[in-house]
Amino acid sequence: MPKLSDVVTYCDTRTRRAAFIDAPGAFNGLQVANDGRVTKLGAAVDAGLVPFQKAVAAGVDFLIVHHGMYWDMPRPLTGPAYDRVAALVHGNCALYSNHLPLDGHPEIGNNALLARSLGWKKTEPFLLRDGEHIGRLARVKVKRAELRTKLEQLYGRVIAIECGSAAPRAVAFCSGAGNSAIPHLAAAGADTLVTGELREEWFNVAQEQRLNLYLCGHYATEVHAVQALAAELAKKFRLPWEFIATDNPL
Repeated sequence: MPKLSDVVTYCDTRTRRAAFIDAPGAFNGLQVANDGRVTKLGAAVDAGLVPFQKAVAAGVDFLIVHHGMYWDMPRPLTGPAYDRVAALVHGNCALYSNHLPLDGHPEIGNNALLARSLGWKKTEPFLLRDGEHIGRLARVKVKRAELRTKLEQLYGRVIAIECGSAAPRAVAFCSGAGNSAIPHLAAAGADTLVTGELREEWFNVAQEQRLNLYLCGHYATEVHAVQALAAELAKKFRLPWEFIATDNPL
């Protein structure tokens, strides 16, 4: 039975957590401790009362999430904020959050795994932010119609804005919200982006700059990395693991 500290150290090292400057409220790393031991791993996209309750019910005592609890902290631990923490503490479930490091990782990051799901194992860094790349780029020639079909097979809902080339030579990946990625496409030699969601104004930009934009859902594009990290931990520490899914359609 591994110690909590050993599991946390592996996660921090594997994801290079300390190298990334994230959003001020991200607080990547261990957010809530347990009694110091880990017997079952869990992976979820979001921190939230329902995912926590599901994890505890499944016997998880170390839950990895992509979006942690503290984006708007400090706040009083009352109401829903208390309920979240109480669910973890009463269930002896530690919470480990990892945001941007699990987007840009070249092997187990969301964007590398997005590309791999399309059959493209070789990718290069894309979208530099505060000294670290958080996106990936695949330099492949693919028919736009083929790309759209593959994405529609992988994801329940795909919004396709197709104003770029019919046969892109490079496809960029930015899981979750891809608003910051679009201004960097041209410099990377790409006119095609696979992402989760975008603000409304990018439709006009896509028309003007002749871009292909594929929106596959914020949640849906960020299920990959937490599962990959949990699977690695399970193998290393010989522990069971489970994905804690929610019906988030966004």
